[in-house]
Amino acid sequence: MLANVRVNRRAIDRIEAGHPWIFASDVLSNGKAEPGSVVRVADHTGRALGTAHFSNSSQISLRMLSRKILTVDRAFWMARLQAAFDFRLRRGLREVSAYRLVHAEADLLPGLIIDRYGDCFTMQTLDQGMDRAKAEIASCLVEMFSPRAIVERNDVAVRERESLPLTKGLLHGELPEGPLTLHWNGMTFFADLLQGQKTGVYLDQRENYLAAAAHAHGQALDCFTSTGGFALHMARTAEYVEAVDSSATAIATAEKNRDANGITNLRFREADVFDLLSGYRTSGKRFDTIVLDPPAFTKSRSRVEGATGGYKEINLRALQLLNPGGILITCSCSFHMSEAMLLEAVTQAARDANRQLRVIERRAQSSDHPILLTVPETHYLKCIVFEVY
Repeated sequence: MLANVRVNRRAIDRIEAGHPWIFASDVLSNGKAEPGSVVRVADHTGRALGTAHFSNSSQISLRMLSRKILTVDRAFWMARLQAAFDFRLRRGLREVSAYRLVHAEADLLPGLIIDRYGDCFTMQTLDQGMDRAKAEIASCLVEMFSPRAIVERNDVAVRERESLPLTKGLLHGELPEGPLTLHWNGMTFFADLLQGQKTGVYLDQRENYLAAAAHAHGQALDCFTSTGGFALHMARTAEYVEAVDSSATAIATAEKNRDANGITNLRFREADVFDLLSGYRTSGKRFDTIVLDPPAFTKSRSRVEGATGGYKEINLRALQLLNPGGILITCSCSFHMSEAMLLEAVTQAARDANRQLRVIERRAQSSDHPILLTVPETHYLKCIVFEVY
């Protein structure tokens, strides 16, 4: 029998507004629910509000799985996973070898991330409830896809809020030796599912890479390149591309990606991006296309002001290097940095640089990372393309 967790009016309003999170401060009684258990959510009178996962340590005490009272069993997991897969098929991803299969709240599976890399999968269970269901979910993936391997990438700091250990390793099958070879946007990429960024590569920028290639021209600079996604695509259309990152490991993988695609007009270098841009301004170096795809400058609301200054500064330094008619592609992967805030930071940078900008495109994460209208946290990636006067 499900434990009965009672919540206050504020929690009811959130549920009715379509948001799946209920905070600890809005729980009236936890009904002696066990950590990670499936619970019945009710108002103060006992009226049922739905089914949720319960956490005893996070500020987010409840993550709603349904507005109905239902049994969360294997049939439930199979149905939700199939619905997520069907959505990707409708988006035309059947022929894409690497994509996000489950995007947590946006696929009505809060706290669960599953990425597909060919015949291998990675999985992140980010709250107590999903972690408790980990083996069952992996078993469903085996039944649905017969994967070569399922990798657990639970080495992310957010799990500490759930009193969960940081772990990574194999949940099923065996990985091939060395990195996986992926074919993506007509190019070859290498992905290390155990050691690579996020769960292997940055899947969320896949469609933005194609947009960058469509706009890139002349001399191009890719800042915070990681394993080279933007740079490799821009090399198709730009005369020459320089790509920069502070990680020697990322640069090594990026160079392998370049060589695998026979690209000859692309150079990678290990450097601090802020210092490099300052040095280029001093030396008078100029570019026709610049991409800024930094790591999140803030992961908390309390540090947004400082992050806004960081985004303004990096965009200012880029604008000072762009030729008239140049293209600036600027990104933010921080949920707390809204598109409006990013636009304001770039506006301030343009004012200080005495440059006029025209917005060419306003983009988000790739369509396999869907955005749920009532959950703004699912819209975390912003990618804006400008033309510089």
